[in-house]
Amino acid sequence: MGSIYGDWLKAQREAAGLTQQQLADTAVMTRSHIAHIEAGRRVPSKEDARRLDRALNTGNVLSSFLPQDNRAVADHFEAAREFEQQATMIREFALSYVPGILQTERYARAVLSVAFPPLSEEECDRAVVTRLERAKILAHPVTPVVWALLDEAVLRRPVGGPEVMAEQIMHIVRLVEVERVRVYVMPFGLGAHPLLQSMLTLMWFEDQPPVTYVEGLHTGKVHDAPAMVERFRGAYDLALGDALPLKESLALMRATAKDYGHHD
Repeated sequence: MGSIYGDWLKAQREAAGLTQQQLADTAVMTRSHIAHIEAGRRVPSKEDARRLDRALNTGNVLSSFLPQDNRAVADHFEAAREFEQQATMIREFALSYVPGILQTERYARAVLSVAFPPLSEEECDRAVVTRLERAKILAHPVTPVVWALLDEAVLRRPVGGPEVMAEQIMHIVRLVEVERVRVYVMPFGLGAHPLLQSMLTLMWFEDQPPVTYVEGLHTGKVHDAPAMVERFRGAYDLALGDALPLKESLALMRATAKDYGHHD
């Protein structure tokens, strides 16, 4: 979403002599949502754009020239990462590998080492650091509340080899044991389930509507249209209902780590 739109909104707001908060009050939106639009981090919904037009007396300019939110994956992931840092609640679904915020350094390196086009050693180091930076949101004892739903394939695929996997799984087990995260496993025996097609992140915030982030190979998209968010949430809830309960998930993770050679 080009920031030309955000810059123009900011210019109109300032020309009208309004602060972000005053515009938010008039347009019935939150100040942080206005700030994200002005900074080019978000595209307003059609309804929000109409409300902004009314609040600023700009006819239908803001609703007519809504940018298409079809940025490349790097930009999308950048937006998703920013949301991740602001979220009060995060629910992850992982289909084939451990979600970024739960990865250990060696696991992250193993995932990044098979990127195509290949990353140089320096690029790989930088990406690992970025991934570990993301995990720092778990350093806070309470916020964000994090749930992860893992397809059993995530535990069974030996990314980086047995030793790396044992360490990675026990890292997740410890986070569950100290009640920092809740992790549920979708067992192979279940067969098909509603989230079988891609990974998914649902995020909630204190002062703005929830968003979802969906990722595939070389593609990723942040969705904030309420109807879409609701559909993803419905699929997540349906899948969660079929997952192993927390204790059984923990037992399966421990057993899998043991199979990889971890000994308590």
